[in-house]
Amino acid sequence: MHALPALPSRVLDAAFIVAACMLLALPRGRIVAFAVLGFAWCALRADVALQARLPRDLEGRDFLVSGVVEGLPQRRDDATRFALHVDRAELDGVDQPLHGSLRLSWFEDAPDDLDACSRWQLRLRLKRPRGLINPGGYDSERQALERGVVAVGYVRDDVQNQRLGARAFCVDALRERLSREIAARVPDVHDAALLQAFSIGDTRGLDADDWEVARINGIPHLIAISGFHVGVAGAFGAALAWLLWTLWPRLGLRIAFPQAQAVATLVAATLYGILAGGSLPTVRTLLMIAVFALTRLARRNAGGAHTLALALLAVLAFDPLATLAPGFWLSFVGVAFLMLTLVRGGRGLWQFLRELSVGQCVMTVSLLPLGVWFFGEASLVGAFSNLIAVPLVSFVIVPLCLVGTLALLVFPPLADAPLAIAAWISHEQWRLLEWAATWPAAHGYLLEPAPWALALAMLGALWLFLPRGVPMRVLGLLLFAPLLWPNLHAPENGAFSATVVDVGQGLSVIVRTHGHVLVYDTGARFPSGFDLGDAAVLPTLHALGVSRLDALVVSHGDNDHAGGAAAVARAYAPARTLAGEPDRIEIPAETCAAGQAWTWDGVEFRVLSPVRRGDDTSMRGNDLSCVVLVSGRGGRMLLSGDISASVEPLVARAVDDGAPLALVVPHHGSRTSSGEAFLDALAPTLAVVSTGWRNHFHHPDPRVVARYAAAAISLEDTALDGAVTLDFPIDAPPHLAARERERRRRYWRE
Repeated sequence: MHALPALPSRVLDAAFIVAACMLLALPRGRIVAFAVLGFAWCALRADVALQARLPRDLEGRDFLVSGVVEGLPQRRDDATRFALHVDRAELDGVDQPLHGSLRLSWFEDAPDDLDACSRWQLRLRLKRPRGLINPGGYDSERQALERGVVAVGYVRDDVQNQRLGARAFCVDALRERLSREIAARVPDVHDAALLQAFSIGDTRGLDADDWEVARINGIPHLIAISGFHVGVAGAFGAALAWLLWTLWPRLGLRIAFPQAQAVATLVAATLYGILAGGSLPTVRTLLMIAVFALTRLARRNAGGAHTLALALLAVLAFDPLATLAPGFWLSFVGVAFLMLTLVRGGRGLWQFLRELSVGQCVMTVSLLPLGVWFFGEASLVGAFSNLIAVPLVSFVIVPLCLVGTLALLVFPPLADAPLAIAAWISHEQWRLLEWAATWPAAHGYLLEPAPWALALAMLGALWLFLPRGVPMRVLGLLLFAPLLWPNLHAPENGAFSATVVDVGQGLSVIVRTHGHVLVYDTGARFPSGFDLGDAAVLPTLHALGVSRLDALVVSHGDNDHAGGAAAVARAYAPARTLAGEPDRIEIPAETCAAGQAWTWDGVEFRVLSPVRRGDDTSMRGNDLSCVVLVSGRGGRMLLSGDISASVEPLVARAVDDGAPLALVVPHHGSRTSSGEAFLDALAPTLAVVSTGWRNHFHHPDPRVVARYAAAAISLEDTALDGAVTLDFPIDAPPHLAARERERRRRYWRE
């Protein structure tokens, strides 16, 4: 259902439900009936969630909202980010039917008492959830639907902003207190951040470098609370019950030990799962333990497959939109493969060691297709890293953290010793993971796969791990080939393609010839650490199958063009770097100057501006932008940076008559650029403007848009279309190849 570009109407949903009920009456219609019923329930649930979003005609307005802070607020140098569950919303004194979760930023100094479970009245500027859409990029709109986010925005300065109190009891407030207690008892900040993640699922102290190490080693599931950690907590409850029934056997006269142990397991796991924040793997494990406990209480026996299936049905019945989360598929598929491969052995130490070693190989191979599908990457050292990390984290660090957390709740001084030991082990383990992350080819990125390639790879994994006796199981590896070695469609000699990446209010263009790649500008990097070079440009390069960067051109030093340059250079180490203002960027670069030129695969690259006379130039600021003309046999493209109308005549004179031209609109469509004379001289057949959705500069300026329309120039806008790809073949004029928002059209897309 999630592949649909639009949802069916509610009338059609009702018809599906009626049809499913009729099919249930047929002896052989139950499978189809449940499938139809599941589709209708998921569609109806998604429709309700989308209807709860902020109405489009109210975007950009200031609301007076009262609500409760959800989760743990994240404080950074530039802002405090938090979620607010709306109790009441007003617009111009009129109540609004806005209910759900808001994702907010407080850019001024947020009050110290903005903490979990506190109740606030705030003046908020709100808009609907909308994200960047690029090949291989992260889909924040999908996540917003899955998490029930109805609007995003920021806190406005207002005299009515005030704290209204707090909930009498709230788990998140307890989590925040425990997080502070752990930080106070562990001297090393990074070690404390790891223990906060292992103990209560608080990952606020981990930065981008930490998550990169985790991804390379294939262990993000261990950093936050995983389902196995909840299982360890359940085992702790089972052990406690065994101890009590051993010390006081007469308890068995009141309640049988198997039933008591099942209840203790469920209670311990549930308490820890709630304390850990209730992630999807946590819920999945809790449901499986609940099924196990209920069957024990009913004196029935349920196998692992039945338990997993009942847990799956419970998740789908409660919230079918959980299927939007990658964790849903990784969690259930991973456990299913483990059950398929590890239920055949015996018991004892040998079986335990076998599960540790073979289990990690099974998880690495079986989840590789889903990792490529959702994240475009695969950890090649994952089996080794997990073989070390899983036993240490699950059987040593997490139990120590559980003991420490329990001590913090009962008698805090007793927490020092277990937390200190856990911190030392975590520190040494992390050093090993950082070392493994530096291994050659430890981690790989892959081309964005087709659905059929994913299906073949999953079938190959299933075939590979079928029971002994199934013929030629090793041939299952061949079905991974379309996923791991896809067919790259490179332009012909003399042709090229260009992708204008959706980086919001900024610019980045990827130009590919038959065997070379140039990146022109890299988007912004913000004080919070959010880097468009890392979040948008690099995933696009990976999705396009780019393994080497031949040149990086940074038009000028403004952050929206140069901020992500360091991230791109760090990932690809470009063979050559040019910059209009090399002294204003973070990486070494040659000075860009008119007259520089080179040719790749029959495609010419020529710098038209800035014109420099020795070390002196009359140009300043945006007009120092490095302007590059890319010329193929069938078409040309002008990369214009942020030049203004004062430089446009010089650039126009440098562009000779030739093949049809496509233009990257100067300065995001500012009113100070794209003059009529410039457009008349170039006569582009199409143009692309890179802007941010509802940006406060109001780019592109309506008068500039009118100029392009008057000149009959087709104008594409990344704010509306996502990433825009243009093709420049050798035997045809330049043309639009793809609008990413249209190519990846889904029902949740704005």
